[in-house]
Amino acid sequence: MMFKNTLLAAAVFALGGIAMSASANVATGTFTVSLKVNKTCVVNTTAASSITLAAVNAGAATTTLPGTFTVNCSNKTPFFVGLAPSNNNTAGAGVLAGGIVGNLATINYALYQDSGAATAWGNTATSVTVGNGESGTGGGMTAAKAVSFTAYANATSSTDVQPDTYTDTVTINVNF
Repeated sequence: MMFKNTLLAAAVFALGGIAMSASANVATGTFTVSLKVNKTCVVNTTAASSITLAAVNAGAATTTLPGTFTVNCSNKTPFFVGLAPSNNNTAGAGVLAGGIVGNLATINYALYQDSGAATAWGNTATSVTVGNGESGTGGGMTAAKAVSFTAYANATSSTDVQPDTYTDTVTINVNF
């Protein structure tokens, strides 16, 4: 009898183990992970970006001098750079104003793409055309991947004005 009970217990145990294995099922499903990366650009300026024309005696001619700035745009993003003097002249012709209170004299100047002052640098660039600006393609947002530009300026009218420091602010527009 004891042998029958042991055999019966072994059979029940064996069938139970098989039954448990056979009843295991797996249901599956999927989901996605996504990330949209937007195109972007930034302009980097430093003290070297400012163009300080050499001091001249009243009435003397000035020389064309450069200033540099860099642009970072997301990888493979085409962009077009325009320069806008504070008077919003789209041809890159600005006006320098004196800093002394009561000094109403001004000096005209122009922005150029080259040191020979042959090609004006204005602000007709758009997100699809270079206009009278310059173009580039982004390499990424790290400093090592910045695209460098040099702008040149020179006075285009007489410097025979009240002694003073004449300035203007130019806005760099990056269209992408």
